[in-house]
Amino acid sequence: MYIIEVNNLTKIYKKFPSKWSRVLEWTTKRNLHKDLPVLKNISFKVKQGESVGIIGHNGAGKSTLLKILTGTTQPTSGKVVTKGKVSALLELGIGFHPDFTGLQNIYMLGQIMGMNNREIESVIPDIIEFAEIGEYLYEPVRTYSSGMSVRLAFSTTTAIRPDILIVDEALSVGDTYFQHKCFERIRKFREEGTSLLFVSHDPSAVKNLCDRAILLDQGCVINDGYPDDVLDYYNAIIAKREAEYEIKQSISGDKKRVRSGNNYVCIKKVSLLSNNSDVQAVQVGEDVILRVDLECNQNVINPTVGFIIKDRLGNEVFGTNTYHLGLVQGNYSQGDSFSVDFNLSLNLGVGSYSITVAVHDSYEHIEKNYDWLDYAKTFQVIPGKEALFKGVAFLPTSVVSHREGVISCQEKR
Repeated sequence: MYIIEVNNLTKIYKKFPSKWSRVLEWTTKRNLHKDLPVLKNISFKVKQGESVGIIGHNGAGKSTLLKILTGTTQPTSGKVVTKGKVSALLELGIGFHPDFTGLQNIYMLGQIMGMNNREIESVIPDIIEFAEIGEYLYEPVRTYSSGMSVRLAFSTTTAIRPDILIVDEALSVGDTYFQHKCFERIRKFREEGTSLLFVSHDPSAVKNLCDRAILLDQGCVINDGYPDDVLDYYNAIIAKREAEYEIKQSISGDKKRVRSGNNYVCIKKVSLLSNNSDVQAVQVGEDVILRVDLECNQNVINPTVGFIIKDRLGNEVFGTNTYHLGLVQGNYSQGDSFSVDFNLSLNLGVGSYSITVAVHDSYEHIEKNYDWLDYAKTFQVIPGKEALFKGVAFLPTSVVSHREGVISCQEKR
């Protein structure tokens, strides 16, 4: 049985240029805002007793999703169905009044959760014991540290086992001792059938608490599966983005790009494509497409397009061209545009590389060089799941040992 069903959920916020624009739009019926989509057609289901981690970069839409699930925010479109009692610990201190004492806030938060005073009174001893904040229970919440606020909020929210427990990153500010208590209570709830939605940047917490993980990026679900697999994918995205940032900061700003040729054919753009996106970082062994976009300024016959990959020291690692690969291009007329895709498995060592691209006649560029471009593309190779290795090339390797007639085989790729 599914206890949470999310169908085509979309949330769009309106961004106005000034504080009066909202009123002006409402009175004049003119469109003065820009749409900021935070969630885009998200769909997933959670079974009863299932524990799901929600991960993603800041701004991916995680907190907005949880607010919609708890009913504190309404979606722009789509539908959410939850079954049973929902308890949520979202933003730090949400639901607390800073001038009320901890005890008064217990009553207020309990009522918000749908409990009557008799039910609240029956669980107060357990809340006090679990929170361990001592005499601060009778002090205004504004005098609490962030950790004390989390203690009281979690203790109150989980005083009665819910059917669905939603926890945002608030637990990350608590001390280690209290985190262990919280995780132990969550595990106990899971054993008793509670479904968990847990947002965290802590991979170990997601692996330990969750049966499944959902990765959000730019408001979309881009991966949904076992926590190990989704976290590996997430870590790869992080590493690639960090490497891309470094590449963009240093990309041939102080390097003189050598360009030569008679311009019969001009190289217009060079792209390194992974999953249809132009990237500056790839993992070891990743399959990519090197796309070269060209434009003819003269009539040419069967132009040859080629490339050379160089390491950071300028050593040529690998190169080839359409002539050697047996691709016959045919004839092109002045004004024609065309593209050539090289499908590559980048079995390269970790490090930075550049690509030189050329278009010419015949098998080499010596006689008729149409266009030659150094540093046409710069990219970074980052580690993947392969075993640690050294060198400029990655060679998939297996190993076998022989001893007294017993063969032991271990494969590492």
